[in-house]
Amino acid sequence: MQKQEKIVSMFDDIAPTYDKANRVMSMGVDRSWRKKACNKAFEFYAKDRVERIVDVACGTGDMMDYWRRQAKEKGINVDELIGVDPSEGMVGVGREKFPEFTYHIAKATEIPLEDESADFLSITYGIRNVVEREAALKEFNRVLKQGGMVVILEFMKNENPSLLGQIRDFYMNKILPKVGGFISKNLEAYEYLPNSIGDFATVGQMQQELQDAGFEIKFTQSFSMDISTLIIAQKK
Repeated sequence: MQKQEKIVSMFDDIAPTYDKANRVMSMGVDRSWRKKACNKAFEFYAKDRVERIVDVACGTGDMMDYWRRQAKEKGINVDELIGVDPSEGMVGVGREKFPEFTYHIAKATEIPLEDESADFLSITYGIRNVVEREAALKEFNRVLKQGGMVVILEFMKNENPSLLGQIRDFYMNKILPKVGGFISKNLEAYEYLPNSIGDFATVGQMQQELQDAGFEIKFTQSFSMDISTLIIAQKK
């Protein structure tokens, strides 16, 4: 089985317990990161009407719900929210939770949408699972309108961790996999998490890849001992 197919199969397997495991492991702190991502992106775009927001690697739909709620809070009208994910299992859970959103079973490199049709494209904790990342970033650029925003939240690789960073790495490597494995009964899937971070890009590398794909970096911030990093970039 190819690496990308294996990752999709893993997410199919853990889909029924994914939300519960995430809530326990993040202790709810990811909520503030997601709200910040939406609010900052809306701030940079500075429009009170948005035609389309696309969430890639949408999983069970939570990020689309954050987009909707933060837009409502700011008085921004959003015509359409679309989720894209290759995992049938994850999208199945999403459709039950949020039947009002539109979903497509598709890879990040093959988004079934027209050129320059989206105002925002987000991918939260999913870009490190995309094997062909360069192709995906070019696809994001294709789908976004001129001036549209790509919003990335991710666990980035930390090359020179401080003491706090070392504590973070211990938590991510030793504690989280056991918690997620216990809840999902799939230890292998949650051991994949720290391994995927170790194999992933640093913040600087991710910024460069976005620039190479035709984006201008507008905002970067790391949260909670650099556990999570937000990058917002605009299509040139």
